[in-house]
Amino acid sequence: MRILIAEDDSILADGLSRSLRYDGYAVDVVNDGSSADSALKLQSFDLLILDLDLPLMHGLSVLRQLRHRNTPIPVLILTAADSVEQRVKGLDLGADDYMAKPFALSELEARVRALTRRSAGRSSTLLTYKRLSFDLNGRIACIDGQPLDLSARETELLEILLSRCGRMISKNQFVDLLCEWGEEVTPNAIEVYIHRLRKKIEPSGAKIVTVRGLGYCLEPESRNESVAA
Repeated sequence: MRILIAEDDSILADGLSRSLRYDGYAVDVVNDGSSADSALKLQSFDLLILDLDLPLMHGLSVLRQLRHRNTPIPVLILTAADSVEQRVKGLDLGADDYMAKPFALSELEARVRALTRRSAGRSSTLLTYKRLSFDLNGRIACIDGQPLDLSARETELLEILLSRCGRMISKNQFVDLLCEWGEEVTPNAIEVYIHRLRKKIEPSGAKIVTVRGLGYCLEPESRNESVAA
């Protein structure tokens, strides 16, 4: 999952990005509202963490433009001004959650997990497929309860595949979902990661389907059932 942080306090932005990267997210950071607006126009993100008092373009203006373009990504507002009026205005403009500075990092991390689950249409923190399970909080994949030895990239790929089970995902889409600005991951590298992951999850009965020229997906369980029938 990919997160954009729009925050002009460089120390806070650095701390947030480090923490979220440790949790397995790809994180990009901008320090003014104009840059945030441009990034949101050009690229897709799974979550926006938005400070309100940004230079060049106020956070509420960024939010207003985002929703005017009908972009549905969840938005978590951060601000030092914790007035009821400002909270109401932000929520009315389309924010999904609100935190006042200072805040506990553990609470922000929990809210990020909740917002990304909700945007993906999930209520549970556990993804399951055949004998395979994936704990979104601990970011641990298991087969029949036994943890799998996955690299960070393999873990990220598996989460994307499980959260979009049955849907085709191209190599370029994987790159967009996985990579921060300036990070070099080629479509050919995605092919290598998929090959390694396929072997590791094979004992669970999970099958990564390759459609040449289109991409990869986890084969829907219903397909197996209909074949067996």
